[in-house]
Amino acid sequence: GLRISELVGLDDTDVRRDSLLVRGKGGKERVVFLNDACRDAVDAYRPLRQLTAGPDCRAFFVSARRKRMSRDAVHAMVKKTLLRAGLDPSRYSAHKLRHTAATLMIQNGVDVRTVQEVLGHTNLNTTQIYTHIDNAELHIAADANPLAGFKPDKGRDGEK
Repeated sequence: GLRISELVGLDDTDVRRDSLLVRGKGGKERVVFLNDACRDAVDAYRPLRQLTAGPDCRAFFVSARRKRMSRDAVHAMVKKTLLRAGLDPSRYSAHKLRHTAATLMIQNGVDVRTVQEVLGHTNLNTTQIYTHIDNAELHIAADANPLAGFKPDKGRDGEK
């Protein structure tokens, strides 16, 4: 769920075993914890980075030119991966991956406030833009209402 600018802005020292120190919009820092799949990917990438990074390169993600990877390079990688997967790159993007990550977190029970922190949003309304609530979820919410089984009396004065 990182922004591309946050991804390419990561320094090697920002990437820890179980978390990332991310600098978001306005220079605000936050910690994003890594799941097992991300930890495995970081562990697999580190030796490649060591071979590729120039001697003074602090960037975690490094280009073939031994420098910090650019936003354009990330966009190109995503487009290439989409094409390989048989998907239309005009319909998908790196930003849509962020959007999808937020939506999937919420669909899997992560509360919106936590997703807000993960995404680095200052305003909860911004996070809510990323959420998709379908009719099935609305029916579940209606059924979960504590008053869903309430049946009021049909008359006055105790009449039924």
